[in-house]
Amino acid sequence: MTIEESDVRLAERLAREAGEILLALQNQGDLSGKELGQAGDARANELLMRELKIARPEDAILCEEEKDSDARLSASRVWIVDPLDGTREYSEGRSDWAVHVALSIGGIATVGAVALPALDLTLTSAGPPKLKALNTPLKMLVSRTRPAAEAVAVAKILGADLLPMGSAGAKAMAVVRGEADVYLHTGGQYEWDNCAPVAVAEAAGLYCARIDGSPMRYNAPDGYLPDLVICHPELEDAVKAAIAAL
Repeated sequence: MTIEESDVRLAERLAREAGEILLALQNQGDLSGKELGQAGDARANELLMRELKIARPEDAILCEEEKDSDARLSASRVWIVDPLDGTREYSEGRSDWAVHVALSIGGIATVGAVALPALDLTLTSAGPPKLKALNTPLKMLVSRTRPAAEAVAVAKILGADLLPMGSAGAKAMAVVRGEADVYLHTGGQYEWDNCAPVAVAEAAGLYCARIDGSPMRYNAPDGYLPDLVICHPELEDAVKAAIAAL
């Protein structure tokens, strides 16, 4: 087994186990709303941090729930983690939430696992599903609470139907799974919101980039990544042209 294969297996196991913790907490029924979301974040984060530090003690970590450190900037291998992506959806008992575990090597999203626990599904960069044919009409994912004006405008140009959905991971995996064709986000994200989804999406053969066409890069001093587009490769040129027309 190569180091990367070992990393993928670790990412998959941790994303899945964190998802199991989140489902168990949700099913207990003792908490609801913000309290459920906060408890879920904390418990999933505790597992991920403990296991990563045991399994990869020499690697750096960037996590939404942990205090950041400049020490990671000198590291080549950085685990980028979101214990619960889509806290609102999780708290509401919806299915469109996720767990993200990714490994950035030299600033590139190299390894990724995205668990969709409510769907009993974990997708990884090692074995993403084969790309499906485009939907007719095209389907474009947007935030269920804050649809970005740019995404709505691009959807109109492409003649695509809007598909509201929760977490970034759920939306990206919907494109990977062929449920949708384009995910365009301009509302602001952080590296932990999209590193694992991008690793899986790129491994599946999808086009992934910033909306200006520049590549996705990770482990930056400021972990803020304001925009991205993930789409079926057959739509790359059309999506770029639509964005340029805005």
